[in-house]
Amino acid sequence: MLKNKDLQLGTLSVADPAKTKVQKRENRSSSLKRNARAVVDTGRRKAPQGPKVEDPEKEYVLDPKPPPLTLAQKLGLFAPPPPPLSSEEWETVKQRSVLQGDSTQPCPICKEEFELRPQVLLSCSHVFHRACLQAFEKFTSKKTCPLCRRSQYQTRVIHTGAQLFKAKCAARIQACWRGHVVRKWYQDLRRTVPPKDAKLRRKFFEEKFTEISHRLLMSYHTDTEELLAEIDRCLAVNRSVLQQLEERCGRELTDEDWGRIQMQALHRGAHECPICLAALSVSGAPSGTGPQQPRREAVLLSCSHVFHRTCLLALEELSWGDAPRHACPLCRSHYQKKILEC
Repeated sequence: MLKNKDLQLGTLSVADPAKTKVQKRENRSSSLKRNARAVVDTGRRKAPQGPKVEDPEKEYVLDPKPPPLTLAQKLGLFAPPPPPLSSEEWETVKQRSVLQGDSTQPCPICKEEFELRPQVLLSCSHVFHRACLQAFEKFTSKKTCPLCRRSQYQTRVIHTGAQLFKAKCAARIQACWRGHVVRKWYQDLRRTVPPKDAKLRRKFFEEKFTEISHRLLMSYHTDTEELLAEIDRCLAVNRSVLQQLEERCGRELTDEDWGRIQMQALHRGAHECPICLAALSVSGAPSGTGPQQPRREAVLLSCSHVFHRTCLLALEELSWGDAPRHACPLCRSHYQKKILEC
């Protein structure tokens, strides 16, 4: 006992209690400074962890606990409510509803599709909109199924109608996309393969020709200055050719030139007129068969071809062009002519 008292008295101090508190605080702050560590800021911020989001398609029971028993139910005057269904029993009720096709049909209360609105399944396997069922219960002031009139039912939130609606929307989107692909493929096919019908085939090629012509016109670049310059060059070339032709045809041939041309005609050995195919020296029946007709004059051209004068004059009257621009019937060259004595 004395030792315990000595220990208890040893903790006592004569100093002012306020000063002892200050010393304790200083000792605590110094110990905190000694235990403090430097924090390095890496610049990376941790994402704030918010509350966990529940699965929007999770099914759950609206009234998991049965309501308390009334006095009449406790006395046995009325039957107590049925116990809550287990998960296996709810799965059986849901399968029965799926087999009946309740989720594929409109809501029996509002006669509208379920779509994405909350949907409830009753323990009697009937399906309604949650808002519609709540409004029905509030209007009738009692809890009975609108279809089978079963009371004391249990309700479970399901999403079968929403899932069917999503699948239906996905099918519509896929059908629209496939239709677009098929229509595009068919249009490309019509643009490339000509039809077999005659009228459609003619129309197809007309459209093709119009498209090609339009594409050529759009791709062709017309430069007016360059076009006019090309026209001037062509005119200059034509003028030079015509000038050379004028110099060649306008120059009068001398007697030496005509002699040389006549020698070329003799070497060729032409004895018939190329126009009438008659002899150049004698015209008419042969000697001894009748009276001889007078000889027709022959014409020598500057191209060394020989014709009857009358035949050449008739050809010149029938041909196009001016008198100095007539062409030889054989070599198609412009000529000067000289009358020969046969």
